[in-house]
Amino acid sequence: MIISLVIWVGIIFYAYSFLNSVLGFYILGCIIGLVLGGTQALSRSLYSLLIPSGQEAEYFSLYEVSERGTSWIGPLVFGLSLQFTGSYRIAILSLGIFLVTGLLLLLKLNVKAAITEAGNSIPSNFKN
Repeated sequence: MIISLVIWVGIIFYAYSFLNSVLGFYILGCIIGLVLGGTQALSRSLYSLLIPSGQEAEYFSLYEVSERGTSWIGPLVFGLSLQFTGSYRIAILSLGIFLVTGLLLLLKLNVKAAITEAGNSIPSNFKN
């Protein structure tokens, strides 16, 4: 999951700093296509490991409600950044705030301890 977020931060940095051609835009689109689905799948998979057995419905309901309830924040920040600065580059960079915040929070989380505390076993191929 951490690698996925680092790639996303790299995508934002590339789009802000170096994107200046049609070919670069297509390359960026391909990289986003490779990472987008995997990030969502990884987050749900990690989240499932942190749920105590027998409480999956409650926790995934909360996951869905929070996902749908906050899906407007990114477009709002992007739109406000664009409106106030007139720059798409700044607007794209503003989305990096969410990715870096998530990355920092994930780095502070002791995932193995959280999995164990939830009463689940740590997968054999799990790397923290």
